[in-house]
Amino acid sequence: MPDDRPVALDEYPVHQVPLSMKHLATGDRNAYDRCIFHVFDHQGRALLILGLGVYPNVGVVDAYATLRLGDRLHAVRASDALGDDRMRLAVGPLRILVERPLRTFVLSCAADPADPEGLSYEITWTADFPALWEPHHLQRRGGRLTLEGKRFVQAGHCEGWIRIGGEEIRLERGRWTGTRDRSWGVRPIPGEEGGRLAQENPTEGFHWLWCPVRFEDRFLMVVVQEDADGYRTLNDATLVRNAERDLQLGWPQTDITYRPGSRHPTSAVIHLTRPGDRKPMELDVEVLTSSPLAVGAGYPPADDWQHGTWVGRDWTDRRAYDLSDPSAHPRAAYGVIDHAARCTLDGQVGHGIFEHGSFGRHDPSGFAGFDSVAP
Repeated sequence: MPDDRPVALDEYPVHQVPLSMKHLATGDRNAYDRCIFHVFDHQGRALLILGLGVYPNVGVVDAYATLRLGDRLHAVRASDALGDDRMRLAVGPLRILVERPLRTFVLSCAADPADPEGLSYEITWTADFPALWEPHHLQRRGGRLTLEGKRFVQAGHCEGWIRIGGEEIRLERGRWTGTRDRSWGVRPIPGEEGGRLAQENPTEGFHWLWCPVRFEDRFLMVVVQEDADGYRTLNDATLVRNAERDLQLGWPQTDITYRPGSRHPTSAVIHLTRPGDRKPMELDVEVLTSSPLAVGAGYPPADDWQHGTWVGRDWTDRRAYDLSDPSAHPRAAYGVIDHAARCTLDGQVGHGIFEHGSFGRHDPSGFAGFDSVAP
């Protein structure tokens, strides 16, 4: 018989449905619950991206960390069978310790005894602003719900160290920024069948922008998703201020400057509108360094490992990628890329992540199809 005993979380009054906390209310194989952290310096030298996810209905827990340093991307990935202890956020050498919920986290990656000069780190990530809910996220293919996610986002500062190649990089407050999000719901994982809905509802295009920016006294979040014809399916622009009510900044419009012959942004201007007097505001974005999530981090369309994939118990993989030649990673252009950025709003300089993905047709940008790029 299956082991269906209560788990430790069942002791707490946190239940949403009449089930053990071991079980979900849905049997959808694509159910997920995960997080992502960004840690980056203000000069654009280093960009560390890490995360952890559980996929209860396929019995998998996995985690990853990638460090972009120069043209090298150092990756650590780990996966295992999902157990009953959901309070322990650790897989292989990767761990996220929640010291104070919504406030303080310790992010760590243990060194590999066989390669002591490989990637390791221990970082204290501290929130500077309250967490902000993003809009409820829904996507359908034909009549089927393929994605339903609830997510919040936050920004803060980081302190600690990163070691790689015999070098120790110190993270100092005021010189490094951190952003993060937490999301859960249903989201496609590898192994989903195509079938009639995929055949009769092909993806024409997808345009995505997710941009959390930390300033000294405020935090700005912009998220936009559009279909091939520019129809907007997700939209929000909110300015968070610790002692004052959040400001909703209207319907953001974005002018993106791409590197010629690509869809790789080098800069952008996000046009916002102040409520009340309707005064225009502009967020100027300067890309400092970039990390494609399809290389090393396990996001689609990665071809060596993706989140939620069963690869056996106690699996750990460490490797390095050369990002100097984009043609060596052709699939990365069809996935989301995270760009560490310096941003300016109302004369204030801040730092954040300009996460962007644009593939297929996007009429507002002048992209006619999957092979279309900026002139």
